[in-house]
Amino acid sequence: MIDALELFTGVVPFLQVADQLSFRRAAEQLGVSTAAVSKAIARLEDRLGVKLLVRSSRTVALTPEGRLFHARGRDAVASVRAAHDQLSRARARPRGDVRVSSSLILGPRVIAALPALSARYPELVVHLALSDRIAGVLAEDIDVALRVGARTPSSLVSRVLYRPRWVTVASPALLARHGAPTRPAELAGYNCLRFVDPRGRPVAWSFAEPGAAPATLDVTGNLLLDHGELLLAAAVAGAGVAQVLDFMVRDPIRDGRLVEVLAPFSAAGPPIHAVTSAERSRSANVRAILALATEMFAPGGADRAQGT
Repeated sequence: MIDALELFTGVVPFLQVADQLSFRRAAEQLGVSTAAVSKAIARLEDRLGVKLLVRSSRTVALTPEGRLFHARGRDAVASVRAAHDQLSRARARPRGDVRVSSSLILGPRVIAALPALSARYPELVVHLALSDRIAGVLAEDIDVALRVGARTPSSLVSRVLYRPRWVTVASPALLARHGAPTRPAELAGYNCLRFVDPRGRPVAWSFAEPGAAPATLDVTGNLLLDHGELLLAAAVAGAGVAQVLDFMVRDPIRDGRLVEVLAPFSAAGPPIHAVTSAERSRSANVRAILALATEMFAPGGADRAQGT
């Protein structure tokens, strides 16, 4: 009985010679030497115990056994190729499970874009977890992580999706009562809503003075929050002035719930990254998430991602 591992050994060189009726042309098609093709077919003939080809100095012809083996072998190889192509097409289309980790501050935007992803790829199942940690991406079997300003370990690859800017905002009602500040220093007279980082420290605000390097400013206020969306809700409610990343306030500014102030002093924010492993970056599922993330963090991307 023929060992399964040897079943196709020498078959492809034989089929190529049978199609070309030339060892030289077959070798050129396969990218190997003529001697290598000749040895492969000789070993195949020895294993089968029959002659498949009649060779002379000028011609190559098939024996009756060779014609039978050529017909059956061609069908077998065609079936294998068809199965390979079918699997390749299946792998090229996103389907099955994909595990996504998103920074807390990015979560609402990811959620808003998921219906469009489902419409495009109904066989894709997204497992979404909210976290700001990078170190556990590989250990926790995460396919792709979306992070704000994260440092990427050398074992992972990172792609910048978007470079936001810091936007200072307040509600129309608050500005009607107190007026709008014209310079960052005037924020000392306002109640500023402060974000607290994971280590429990209030984050200083960032500004870029015209003609000067970007600088930070420690502001004061009576409300400290560790959740970006709650900070935004407090600003909409008129509790104070807030500073957030621009993608967070596109809708509130557009519909008039918030007004940007100190726009000439807006500073660059931390870039948004997609982080994955080199191996996972080649999967169709991860590529689908990366494409959607690039789209949803671009200007107007939330509307496009949602199909509106």
